Amino acid sequence: MSKQKKKNLPKAVIYARFSSYGQNEQSIEGQLKDCHAFAEREGIQVVGEYIDRAKSARSADRPDFQRMIKDAEKRQFQYVIVWKVDRFSRNRYDSAIYKSRLKKFGVKVLSVMENITDSPEGIILEGMLESLAEYYSASLSENVKRGQRESIAKGRFTGGVVPYGYKSENGRLVENERTAPIIRSVFKQ
Repeated sequence: MSKQKKKNLPKAVIYARFSSYGQNEQSIEGQLKDCHAFAEREGIQVVGEYIDRAKSARSADRPDFQRMIKDAEKRQFQYVIVWKVDRFSRNRYDSAIYKSRLKKFGVKVLSVMENITDSPEGIILEGMLESLAEYYSASLSENVKRGQRESIAKGRFTGGVVPYGYKSENGRLVENERTAPIIRSVFKQ
């Protein structure tokens, strides 16, 4: 494509995110690949990428997300392309606030995998997808907490830093024969 034609294309940035350390760069690579392909199909020039790694979308406190919102004020792009709306936010309130802020700067969020139009039906679809994303996140949190409670009730170690004086063996905390005597001594004193 010629420089002149490319110059006249609408401009977009891509926002990609994964939420936990259990995920990896392949998640980001897949999102970016699909977003770039979408932009090319739609005749949109990608001028930047914003990526948050191991950041939950239940909160807007994500460094690259905030940088993207601030950069929108410069009016150098018209679209934010996301793989799905849940990459942008899993909180309906935050989604509405930040999409409204982007709209003030002439920026619209586009989802690669969800065909959300500007029609009345598109408004309903977007609201439902945002609600489902928030529901999924809240439900997952409840399930994780329940699983942790059950594991603890069964005497299983649920992760994190192993307390000094113990070691993790077969999913349980057991005394560390090398450091446990130190802890016993401290408690006696």
